[in-house]
Amino acid sequence: MNILTQNFNTPYHTPPFENIKNEDYLPAFKELISESEKEIDAIVNNSEEPTFKNTIEALAYSGEKLDVVSNIFFNLNSAETSDELQQIAQEVSPLLTEYSSKISQNEALFNRIKKVYDEKSKYNLNEEQQMLLDETYKGFVRSGALLNDSDKEKLKQINMDLSVKSLQFGQNALAANNAYFKHITNKEDLAGIPDAILEQYAEEAKERNLDGYVVTLQYPSYVPFMTYADNRELRKELALANGKKSFDGGEFDNQNLIKKIISLKQQKAELLGYKNYADYVLEERMAKSPIKVIEFLNELLTKAKPYAQKEIEELKALAKADGIEDMQGYDHSFYAEKLRKAKYDFNDEELKPYFPLNQVQDAVFGLANQLFGLEFKEVNTIQKYHSDVQTYEVYEIQEPRTENQVFDSAQTDNQQPTTDNRQLKAILYTDYFPRKGKRAGAWMTSYKNQFTKDGENSRPHISIVCNFSKPTKDTPSLLTFQEVTTLFHEFGHAIHGMLANTQYPNLSGTSVKWDFVELPSQFLENFCYEPEFLKTFAKHYKTGEVLPNDKIEKIEQSKNFMEGYQTLRQLGFGLLDMAYHTHPKDVNDIKAFEDAQTSKTSLYPVNPETAMSPTFSHIFQGGYSAGYYSYKWAEVLDADAFAYFKETGIFNPETAAKYKVLLSSGGTKDPMELYKNFRGSEPKVESLLKRAFG
Repeated sequence: MNILTQNFNTPYHTPPFENIKNEDYLPAFKELISESEKEIDAIVNNSEEPTFKNTIEALAYSGEKLDVVSNIFFNLNSAETSDELQQIAQEVSPLLTEYSSKISQNEALFNRIKKVYDEKSKYNLNEEQQMLLDETYKGFVRSGALLNDSDKEKLKQINMDLSVKSLQFGQNALAANNAYFKHITNKEDLAGIPDAILEQYAEEAKERNLDGYVVTLQYPSYVPFMTYADNRELRKELALANGKKSFDGGEFDNQNLIKKIISLKQQKAELLGYKNYADYVLEERMAKSPIKVIEFLNELLTKAKPYAQKEIEELKALAKADGIEDMQGYDHSFYAEKLRKAKYDFNDEELKPYFPLNQVQDAVFGLANQLFGLEFKEVNTIQKYHSDVQTYEVYEIQEPRTENQVFDSAQTDNQQPTTDNRQLKAILYTDYFPRKGKRAGAWMTSYKNQFTKDGENSRPHISIVCNFSKPTKDTPSLLTFQEVTTLFHEFGHAIHGMLANTQYPNLSGTSVKWDFVELPSQFLENFCYEPEFLKTFAKHYKTGEVLPNDKIEKIEQSKNFMEGYQTLRQLGFGLLDMAYHTHPKDVNDIKAFEDAQTSKTSLYPVNPETAMSPTFSHIFQGGYSAGYYSYKWAEVLDADAFAYFKETGIFNPETAAKYKVLLSSGGTKDPMELYKNFRGSEPKVESLLKRAFG
């Protein structure tokens, strides 16, 4: 009996990670795809006239078990992968794409959907039902429902090819990242590196059965090296290794895959009647068109570039004092840290003792409690996929608690926890440390969406995955301030998922327009710079000393440090993304194309041996194709939203309650309508410019 095809006999039906074997996946996918197809057949073969309930709603609830198993598999393929799991992914992805194509191109099913859509005026639909109907109909049209049989088959093959090639892109990027390490035996080569980082490098060497120190391209290893290492030649070597990932013509090279991926996307767009893939994508985004996106990015570029150029001149002056006349990109972090220390008299290493991971997590938990009435209880009865993972029950306070009221510690995990004043809101997994089987970066994901069916509100299972420095035998995991903001960012996404309160799973939580999805995450980062909040948790892990006021002032003052440079960097990524998806036929040489598109945002000499496109997983593996601009777009939203909180008080309960409505609504309303209901007006780009540049 395959454990993945049965009802999970676990608390809250959470994934039974400890009992799943790799050989379970492929048979489970085949069986669950077959079951899901039978659900579709039942909708299609229903002898009754198509209605909203027997067609649109039935389709929204179909394939639930397949969705859960897909989430388990692909989440593990990102957070705890192996060669065997990656091989299974190569087999599973085409099966799922074929299944998806079968549904989206099922003519009989679409005819039922179209009939309901055409006759929608006769149904008394509420706002969410209307949104579901509209999104379902548009989704089918955008998936080829109106194509002839020959073109449907072409589209199906394109989608299958894309799924395999995108997966291969990510696997290559991960393998290239893991393949490199620098073994250093002479401690003098590590001059400038703080002791805590040296200890981390020594631990890495020990794990590899080597003497001395090992630096890798993992974020917590690479970034400190580039920031603190005095040895310029070694910084250059590391930067070159990082920039050559999947760009060196070797086994994990992604250049040809990029060409194939963007060609397939263009073919898909043209087949569906669009000029290019960006037009296809942006039709369903707040921005609506490539022209509007490019205008938006160029407007910010015009405003930000003078600030960025001034910042780089300051760094060059520092480098020149060290005898460096030709400052390069691999010098940036090193001299930026020097400048920050000179301007604000602190560096990340000085701050790290005040930000042990457990305290930062407690702070974000406390913030979620203060703003949204959420409580977190760690439990050990929910199965985990790795020993680093921690699991929590998340409760929502239903009414004010008295100061001395406590939770019932006798509550068992198999019960649906509910008392007079709290209800289970979500299950949360946290996974914070890098390892060989985990891809780089940080992300939030879910194992199960929230939805309401037959009167039961089924709660979501949410996961946060990061790559922070591991604790050592002498110190806990200590975060840089940037890592603090990263945790708040991902937790903002998690809150969006945990507060979900909709009827249909495909409109729940983070299932919103892609250029709206970063609002909750970027919004939460703002609290990291608020003194009254910082003082509640920024405490030295040894002495308990609260972060001194002068350091807090420096953090505030440094909030926009190198903001011009960082803005140009993000704009460069956004413009490159749009270029790939509006002019794919111009891509003959990956390096030449990248350099041409980022020339307006490049502030350092271009190295002919490096390129970032071959590891640009956001657009070639993830969901940000023709959508990377969303980060900057959402910055306008988050700056404007937090300005409102500042006006009313950052912990104002009425403002928080209105924002909670926005978060809990998911994709049930147009995002601009949701935003205006919260803020009272459309977001203003001036809010971002004022925050960034004064």
